[in-house]
Amino acid sequence: MWPVRGLLRPSHRLPGLNAGWRSSRFQLYQPDARRDEPVGLISDFQRFSVHDGPGIRTIVFLKGCPLHCVWCQNPETISHLPEIMLVPNNCIGCGKCLEACPNSCTSCSDGRVQAVSRRRCLLPECGNCQRVRYANAINICGRYLTVGEVLEELERDLEFYCHTGGGVTFSGGEPFAQPRFLDTLARRAKERKLHTAVETCGYVQWEILRRVMESIDIVLFDIKHMDGKRHRQGTGVSNDLILVNLKRLDALGIPIRVRLPLVPGFNDNEENIQATAAFAAGLENVQALDILPYHRMGEPKWGQLEKPYELHGVAPHDREEVLACADIAREYGVEVTVGG
Repeated sequence: MWPVRGLLRPSHRLPGLNAGWRSSRFQLYQPDARRDEPVGLISDFQRFSVHDGPGIRTIVFLKGCPLHCVWCQNPETISHLPEIMLVPNNCIGCGKCLEACPNSCTSCSDGRVQAVSRRRCLLPECGNCQRVRYANAINICGRYLTVGEVLEELERDLEFYCHTGGGVTFSGGEPFAQPRFLDTLARRAKERKLHTAVETCGYVQWEILRRVMESIDIVLFDIKHMDGKRHRQGTGVSNDLILVNLKRLDALGIPIRVRLPLVPGFNDNEENIQATAAFAAGLENVQALDILPYHRMGEPKWGQLEKPYELHGVAPHDREEVLACADIAREYGVEVTVGG
């Protein structure tokens, strides 16, 4: 079995974090409700990560992404709005969410919630269903938090960052989809001497990317596919801007780790592995090419969003297949890791 890392965002969280998110200060807000500092839409925090930058880190997941990768392991971060994630098997039939919903969005079978009308749902103004639910059958992904509130969460683990050379990693979704919030958050994090990393698909206007880089220590940059047509088929967008931005970032001298999410039948052929490795090897500031093996642990989240998962039934690579891809990439002189 492969270690669970890289593409995975574990569903479990540390007790203190989830308890904090259910507190009053982490309730839903309108994006413009507090004007004293930028407000961003956050899907989650992941503490004690060791695979998304050096040392022990806290990952901040920002909602919103311009790509729609068919294999996405974090589909709850694609939308730019809060969303309901429904887990019917958790429902205990208490009926509280039915009573609390002002627009009759939930439908039941045998006294248990089975579906939600997302068209009628009043998020983000409402959220009553999550406030009264007991068994996590209804969960709302996305909270509008200020920069200060995010920094407060990050600073809970300062001691771990200091002892391991860790820090904060901004992820998503695509963190650059919230440019003003990300820019302010990264700058304030650097003012607090935090090591900063950002994970990006690179599909960003260059001026936005360049400005935020002033507060970033290392970039984790995804290359989904080197062929433009295949890239569009798998993600919905061309890779032209992505590859140009990666070259521009390299010219800035910022340390980069190129990441290849290895997806069966999409980008795992020898030609694409060679092209990706050659491109990475041609850049001066790429530290490594990280191959991230595909897995199916994100598939249940598509169901919780009541969306179809296009790769249902696709089997992950076995260990030998992944190592063979890594060996092909190493022929181009770039350092290659499996799992990030």
